[in-house]
Amino acid sequence: MKKTKFNELKEIYKILHSPKGCMWDRKQTHKSLIKDLREEVEEFIHAVKSNNQQHMKEELGDILLHVMFNAQIASKEGEFDIEDVIDGLIKKIKRRHPHVFGGLRVKSTRQIIANWNKIKKHEKKNAGI
Repeated sequence: MKKTKFNELKEIYKILHSPKGCMWDRKQTHKSLIKDLREEVEEFIHAVKSNNQQHMKEELGDILLHVMFNAQIASKEGEFDIEDVIDGLIKKIKRRHPHVFGGLRVKSTRQIIANWNKIKKHEKKNAGI
């Protein structure tokens, strides 16, 4: 495995959730983490509104912590892992940007937003959401 900060982070989460890792981390569930994730998102919003770049960077790290934490929980349960999350995100970004990754021609940001919403609505309908 290539040594990157992201791979180091993935390894840290594997260790934290291993039998020799952190007892508290191992006991957490998706539901038990909701309150803390909500709090971190609110703190990020506050940092943005305050235009505090250092605080934004810190809060984005805290949000990433929750993404990694929840992905690790799902991985332990055999559901999905962080690579699956990233793969789904890549596919979604490409689908919703056909003006960049496909042949769609647009002339305005208004068209881009309208098309994004149309694609999103179609995706949700197909997913039964």
